[in-house]
Formats: sequence, structure tokens, C-alpha cells
Amino acid sequence: MSDTTTPASKGQDFEQTLDQSDTQVASFETDQHTVLERIQHLLHNNPTLVPVIVLVISLIAFGLIAGGKFFSAFNLSLILQQVSIIGILAAAQSLIIITAGIDLSVAAIMVLMSVVMGNLAVFAGVPSGLAILVGLAGGVGAGVMNGWFITRIKLPPFITTLGTWSIFYALLLWLSGAQSIRGQDIDTNAPFLKFFGAAFNIGGARITLSALLMIVVFIVLWFMLNKTAWGRHVYAIGDDKEAADLSGIRTDRTLLSVYGLAGFVCALGGWASIGRVGSISPQSFYEGNLDSITAVVIGGISLFGGRGSIMGALFGALIVGVFRSGLRLSGVDVLWQVFAIGWLIIIAVAIDQWIRRVSA
Repeated sequence: MSDTTTPASKGQDFEQTLDQSDTQVASFETDQHTVLERIQHLLHNNPTLVPVIVLVISLIAFGLIAGGKFFSAFNLSLILQQVSIIGILAAAQSLIIITAGIDLSVAAIMVLMSVVMGNLAVFAGVPSGLAILVGLAGGVGAGVMNGWFITRIKLPPFITTLGTWSIFYALLLWLSGAQSIRGQDIDTNAPFLKFFGAAFNIGGARITLSALLMIVVFIVLWFMLNKTAWGRHVYAIGDDKEAADLSGIRTDRTLLSVYGLAGFVCALGGWASIGRVGSISPQSFYEGNLDSITAVVIGGISLFGGRGSIMGALFGALIVGVFRSGLRLSGVDVLWQVFAIGWLIIIAVAIDQWIRRVSA
């Protein structure tokens, strides 16, 4: 039995069916976000906004509480000087935390490399420039050592760097004999080691080269993380390492470079710390690890990796400096200064958890 339907009749049937169809335009419901949800989305898209707001509020609050002394050019420049070394450590720590890791050995690397530079230049007669290069190379080596254990042996970053912290700390005590290198000896034999301790005055403010170095380090690392393919890979690893692997990123190699770069930044901080302190002490910056993590967390960089701007760590370090200076000028005991910083950390992590719910 043959089909006698002509093409013309098929077209007419289609047109009749089309005429009888629903002609209403499709509509979609739009979610009405509350003000709180809009703020949550804004902070998620701009993670540096939180520390900036906290810094501005802190400056205003302590300016009102502590009086005119707080806003003096000298005091503000003093805050910058005080946070310069911890700020450099926070920059190194930020690189690691963005990859969803953590480094408990940053301060030990910094102090160890300052001891290496001092021993070579002051006691061994090695030219200061060469001693500094050896120290910087040693910082890279220490960082790569951490990265090798993490990428090749597959040890967790926390356990790895906890172990290497003990190793590096024991080495610096052995190399230094648990003795400081006096400022007079450095001035006599290797004054270039104190290069970043030099300062200049601008309108009552005293700016040290170590403070300028901190700012330069943050700018360079910000450019590397935001304007290069390497930086995009670093964030991708922190967000989801397995997905980064599947997308073709050489995750182990990138992680190794991150830890090596962090070690270099720590060694640079070690050189700057000699000028900041004026001597080389194996006991200096003992709490540097916790201080660097504090600056990173308060700066809005997520401890879970993959989110946050390295500039946030700079603002985080400044917030800690502002709090300590403001509380000190207000006559608050050091004990309660530590108490306040502890609450800052808890609040910062709580805000980070709240912001992360946007992407959940």
C-alpha cells in the first residue's frame, strides 16, 4: 500500500498545527538576592575588599581612640617598618597557601639564610655580594627540598614543612653556635649585609629600604600570579589539583617552582632582616611562621586554596601592624594585644567560610 500524501498536503498540515500551537513567549524566573547575598557575592568576586575595609576602619578607629599621635607621619612609617619582614614572609606564605598548601618553615629558612650570609661574609671573609648570592641560592634549595617531598614523595605540606622547620632550625643553631653576630662585626667586615636597613626621611616619615623591598616583592608576585600563565596554573592547582592535571597542567613541576620561589623570597627576607634588626640572631623571628599565616588569613586568602589576591596578605600584615600600634598607643597591655589578634584570625576565617558558600 503506497503513501499517497503529497508534499503540499504535508506542508498544509504543518501550518495548521503551527497555528494551533501556544504563542506565548518563554519566561524565566529571576532570583531576587537579598542585600546580604549581594554583599556575599561582591566579596567573593573581590576577595581583597574585606582586608581593605578592615584596614580603613582600623585606621579611623585607632585615630579616634589613640589621638593625633597615631596619625603622625613617624608612627605610620614605623608601622610600615615593623611589618616589612613579616610582610615578606607573608608573601612567600601566600604562594604556598594559594596552592592549598601551608609552609611552617618560612621563618626558619629566612633566619638560616641570614646566618649563612653572616658566617660567610663576617667570619669566612667571603665578599658580601657572593655571600648574599649563596644565601639566596640556599633559600631556593630549601624551598625546592620542601616541594620535592610534597610532589615526589607525596607527603602532606603540613607534615613536610613541620619536619623541615625542625631540620632548618637545628642547622641554624649549629651554624651559629647559638650565638648572635654583633652589629659592630657586620659594620666592620660586611656592611653591605645591612643595605636594607638604610632609610630616608620624607615629611617626618622615616622610610626604610626593607619597607620598599616588601612593596616591590608584592607587586612582582602579583604580576606573576595575575598576568602570566604560570600564575593561572598556580590558582588552578589550588582550586582543584586533579582537574588541573586533567587539563594538561604539569602540576608537580608548577608546585616545585612555587616552593622554590617561596624559598627565594624567604632568603630575600633574611637579607632584609639583617638591616632591620641590625644584627644576626638565631632566635630572631621565632614566631614568624604564625605571624605570616596570620597576615595571609586576615588578608582574605583562603586556607583551602585557589582564591584570594596576594595583595590581601600585604593588607593583612598592615592590619596586624595597625592593631598593635593602635593598642600600644592606647595603653593596652601586650597580653591583650595578642588576645585581639587571635580574635582577628578567627573572624577572618569565619568570613572566608561564609564567602565560600557562594561557590558551594
